[in-house]
Amino acid sequence: MILDKNLLKENELKEILANISSGNKTWQQEDQTQLVQSMMLHIGSLDSELRDNLIYGSFYELIREKNLLEHSILTELLEECLNNLLCKGIEERESDLVFTRTFTSLLIALILYRDNVDDFLSEHKINECKDRVLAYLSAETDVRGYVPVKGWAHSVAHMADAIDELVKNPKLNKASYIEVVGTLFNAILQEDYAFIHNEDERILVPIFTMLEHGLGEQEIIKLLQELPTTLKVKKEQLDVQHHRILVFNCKSFVKSFYIKTNGKPKFAALHKSIEACLDEL
Repeated sequence: MILDKNLLKENELKEILANISSGNKTWQQEDQTQLVQSMMLHIGSLDSELRDNLIYGSFYELIREKNLLEHSILTELLEECLNNLLCKGIEERESDLVFTRTFTSLLIALILYRDNVDDFLSEHKINECKDRVLAYLSAETDVRGYVPVKGWAHSVAHMADAIDELVKNPKLNKASYIEVVGTLFNAILQEDYAFIHNEDERILVPIFTMLEHGLGEQEIIKLLQELPTTLKVKKEQLDVQHHRILVFNCKSFVKSFYIKTNGKPKFAALHKSIEACLDEL
């Protein structure tokens, strides 16, 4: 993406988006190219009102609700997300660039949603997107949920949203589901941060989507059967605190899985396996 030299500063962007949001101005009255590029520039702003409500909220309205951005623009935005923003600063530990990465994940989810409706991305691009988002999720170490003062980072939950849109896409080869579900299970194996902001439930959303679209239950049952052994191995490698965090995250995930499958005959075999896993944790 070639950025306009006259992009808006945060306070300028905030004023314009607030006026559009309140109905005092319309999208059509503004320089749309400048506005979209400025939103991309400040997508990870530390101003949570600008980042969450105005920038993400505007993208949500433009892409999901009103479909006002041309497919060529969305394709260009996706390229910028995948190539420059999704992994920006990922090597830094708990830096503010996590907000750029996580809100880029949400924008990717919106673009993939629109492609699921309008079908404008190529099969190659969908598979590239799969590779990039899974690589990102595997590499992300900053999994904080709510950050005091600065607001939501929530990297795991946001990426789960993007993956859910990805696995709904008919252009994604269903053979990829095994890789996707394996990466999601690995995201649960977090030993530094306790997931207390419904990350477990958000991860389950794309897993159930894949089950509905052809993922065999046996693939998940296999991962569940491996989980207790993984925790035993980790116990020998970790101190008490980090092992307790890991066990908490795994138990929370499996318990949520248990509740979601309980009383559903089509998931009877899976539910039984979840129960067996829970008994061993």
